[in-house]
Amino acid sequence: MDLNRSTPSGPWGWRPASPSRWDQSVSLIRLDGPDSLRFLHGQSSQDLERAQPGQCLATCCLTPTARVRGLAEVLVDASGAWLVITAGDGAAIHQALDRVLFPADQVSLGPPLAGTLFTLEGAGTMAAPAVGWQLPGHRLVLRDGECLPAEIVAIPALGPIQTERWRLSQGRPQAPNEISEEVNPFELGLADRVSLSKGCYVGQETLAKLATYDGVKQQLRRWCWQEPAPTDAPADTASDDQRPVVGAVLRTPGGERAGRITSSLRLNAGPDGRSLWLGLALVRRQALEEPLLVTGAGTTLEMSVPTGVVPPPVGAGGAAS
Repeated sequence: MDLNRSTPSGPWGWRPASPSRWDQSVSLIRLDGPDSLRFLHGQSSQDLERAQPGQCLATCCLTPTARVRGLAEVLVDASGAWLVITAGDGAAIHQALDRVLFPADQVSLGPPLAGTLFTLEGAGTMAAPAVGWQLPGHRLVLRDGECLPAEIVAIPALGPIQTERWRLSQGRPQAPNEISEEVNPFELGLADRVSLSKGCYVGQETLAKLATYDGVKQQLRRWCWQEPAPTDAPADTASDDQRPVVGAVLRTPGGERAGRITSSLRLNAGPDGRSLWLGLALVRRQALEEPLLVTGAGTTLEMSVPTGVVPPPVGAGGAAS
């Protein structure tokens, strides 16, 4: 498969082969006891207190100032819940939860366990597994040591480059470059994981102010860049300082500071000798409508909105404000 080739939809038109699967390491934290959902409700962004057994809810683990420690899926059952950390440091999140767990809370917090999240692309309906947990969106979570069902083993797994390309296309943030204690859920396109109407929780005041007072200052965007065609000498291809790497500062064509690159992927050069670069960036609100942004070395990147990004609530820092 030639990962470099663009489709009629451009460089972002590529899709994984169908069927295929995406394997991702996760951390699992078990909470038991009648106060488990109330406790998680207070420490994350989603409305969890009224969740029912059998539900799976996506949430963000937050700091007191509404910065994102990690992303998680909450699997609710009759006696508590499993917290599946899909992005971020599971041990650090466990430590943060343990730090605010008091003896009066009727919650037993288990240690972080290693597991794998399997996401099926184009594989149709998934049968109910005999092991692990089935999540919405054709996903399955297994603890380390549990055997993957044979029908899923038979589905080809995406390689690291394919997995990363698909992640960038959808704008799925990962630690440490997108997810960190420096950004909030609205900046990362995670508004669907935030409840603004639920009761008191950590970071609520900050998120409410962002929504009310139009305070989101940057948002996640994706970018692409095609290296210039080589001439007779290989040295004429893109030099190291031209390449859009993580941490590079972005500016508008007019020279105003516009943001920074958070993820960067170089695909192998095609038959024409040109490599395609793809990535994500946090872009300042004043530059969100710019179709092109420029690195400090003068490399011009084409900007677009990832398919999986959910914009902030109306009035919370949208590009039109």
